[in-house]
Amino acid sequence: MRDLKTFFIKTYGCQMNELDSEIMMGQLVSRGLSRIEDENAADLLIFNTCSIRDLAERKAMGKLGRLGHSLQKNVVIGVTGCMANAKKETLFQKLPHLDFVLGTNNIHDLNTVLDEVLASGKLTIRTDDQFSHELDYIGAHRDDKVKAFVSIIRGCDKFCTYCVVPYTRGPEVSREPDSILEECKQLAAQGYKEVTLLGQNVNSYGKDRPEFKTLFHDLLYRIDAIEGIERVRFMTSHPVDITRELMEAIRDLKSLCEFVHFPLQAGSDRILKKMHRIYTVDQYMEKVQMLRDLVPNVVLGTDIIVGFPTETEEEFQQTYEWLKKIRYDTAFLFAYSPRKGTPAMRWKDDIPEEVKNDRLQRLLKLQEEISAEQRQAFLGTTVEVLVEKQNFKNEALLKGRTRCWKSVLFPGDPSIIGTLQKIKVHSYSHQTLLGEIEVREALKLI
Repeated sequence: MRDLKTFFIKTYGCQMNELDSEIMMGQLVSRGLSRIEDENAADLLIFNTCSIRDLAERKAMGKLGRLGHSLQKNVVIGVTGCMANAKKETLFQKLPHLDFVLGTNNIHDLNTVLDEVLASGKLTIRTDDQFSHELDYIGAHRDDKVKAFVSIIRGCDKFCTYCVVPYTRGPEVSREPDSILEECKQLAAQGYKEVTLLGQNVNSYGKDRPEFKTLFHDLLYRIDAIEGIERVRFMTSHPVDITRELMEAIRDLKSLCEFVHFPLQAGSDRILKKMHRIYTVDQYMEKVQMLRDLVPNVVLGTDIIVGFPTETEEEFQQTYEWLKKIRYDTAFLFAYSPRKGTPAMRWKDDIPEEVKNDRLQRLLKLQEEISAEQRQAFLGTTVEVLVEKQNFKNEALLKGRTRCWKSVLFPGDPSIIGTLQKIKVHSYSHQTLLGEIEVREALKLI
């Protein structure tokens, strides 16, 4: 029988996967295992995978394939995350050196699955379609001691035609508000200063559970009242579910950061309909304008896909013009890649790769021009920064972020990590603002 003393975990993809890895690490540490960074020395290897983009999936499959040729000892290997739900048993066929496959809705089963693998040596799989078991969020093993992810809703009901999430994570399931609040209180007691509320669509929180009598904006007001939590962020949002009440909460709540990830995806109504985004560009822009009217200092992030099946050059130009007009602070820009199991997979991927890449490069160039102008505007200003850690390349520098997600580097003593500081910006390097501490005492939030 194999003996497990150490584990190595590799995480691909989104913040939800990062949190799921932290939860699994907590289970393994409670089991008595020690985490190590050297995969070649670990007794247990877990690869927490992503299927949202073709590139992320290919990276994970390539890594796992190479691992099968290089293993030198009798280790236990498992695949978790979205790829587990998307590929299920076929992973064993493609990667015969795997021991277990654990889906996104089954990470509570990790120790049980390990017991079965160790006792029987048989391949083990758990890939439920719906999330139904409360997780040990409190026991999550977090490396970061300043910021923490907090899950509030899992799954998605929107069924965008290009997206695998409804199939890999199942329908929306909101978490009990009292459980969320208790976790946030414990995090505050442990010294955490910032929480990021996570979900595939946080704005839908509570709609599936009317008995909670708590929608997303209600939850934000209750978290804002917790002493010690100085900043609250959230992601990801669907524009349809962004409400005026949420906008007013961003305006009124001291802890809630003025940054909203507001995915557009495409600037053409025809393509949006084909994507099943269930809004038009005009409806999207109405909400953008309302948010900017209510919260003048708000900044926006977005996701955009170019080269969706049948997208014309004219429709791409509409996306280009909206990007130029809206001027996002952060934009995640992608070329479309078909994902197995989605409705869009049935359509011909008819945009040549060179055309997709050309359109993507044009958007990237435009966004870089917008970002450069925005960085220039910060010069000479003072920003509030939550000090997160020492810079790994130069430990004489500290790293933190503004309320609106700008990364900032500045010289300082590690003793101020976890405090809020006023930083005078004097220059920038690539996407990072550079500055000096203006007020050397940590800000005290009351």
